[in-house]
Amino acid sequence: MKSINVIVLVFIVFFTVSGCFSAAQQRSALLDDEMKAPAKSTPAEFVEEYAPTAAPQGALSWYVMRRPNHEVPTIDRNIGFKLGDYEAYYVGSRDKKIFLTFDEGYEKGYTASILDTLQEHQVPAAFFVTEHYIRENPELIKRMVTEGHLVVNHSKTHPSMPSITDNAERFKNELLDTAQAFKDLTGQDMPLFFRPPKGEYNQTSLQMTADLGYKTVFWSFAYEDWVVERQPDPEKALDLILKNTHPGEIMLLHAVSKTNSDILGQVIKGVQEQGYSFATLYELEKVE
Repeated sequence: MKSINVIVLVFIVFFTVSGCFSAAQQRSALLDDEMKAPAKSTPAEFVEEYAPTAAPQGALSWYVMRRPNHEVPTIDRNIGFKLGDYEAYYVGSRDKKIFLTFDEGYEKGYTASILDTLQEHQVPAAFFVTEHYIRENPELIKRMVTEGHLVVNHSKTHPSMPSITDNAERFKNELLDTAQAFKDLTGQDMPLFFRPPKGEYNQTSLQMTADLGYKTVFWSFAYEDWVVERQPDPEKALDLILKNTHPGEIMLLHAVSKTNSDILGQVIKGVQEQGYSFATLYELEKVE
């Protein structure tokens, strides 16, 4: 009987470990750099909002904990330093202002529609773009600028910034090369705002970013909108977004999302009906 129990226990342990290994493999796959994704595949940026332990060693993963009744979400206060000391923001005001931001790693055909909606409602937005996106989509970039939006920095190759803090030259070039690509295209300097790829950061990466003159812009609202083949239900997405508005919200949406493109007009209308206005990143205030 004991030998049977031992055999059963071995099988249980085997399948448990196998299941954990599969989950780890899936997480690793989800965290693949979106810059390596072919045009028809799905990036997995900002998985860390839902899996804050997924960052590599030495890195922290940005995430927020939502609160009811339109209260400002809470964050991890045990990181050992204040974001504001490094010009880093996750909310931008104590007033009923919302900072609408989009992340752009590659194009799925929805950005033009998003720009149409923003223009129709006269709402400003910030587009965090990679160097690759700038070079592949010059007309969209020029349209963003012409229509009064901010085109801002999301790095050159979309690395985990903490993983390259030991290479100051590469770290610097991740930002400066992207800014140069923007200037080459538009003749304008890129505004000095930066969103760390995959939401990964640490104290050193924030300091190095600030030393280059940049403000780091995290977010206080995001949701799982980036999986192209598994888009959120539009009605549920709209409800989620409008239930979680809060003063100073930095709203992160992904422009590869058909759902976001379809509901953006309703989002804008709903936000304004709640008494909020849309602000630009130049209006960010320290609220910690």
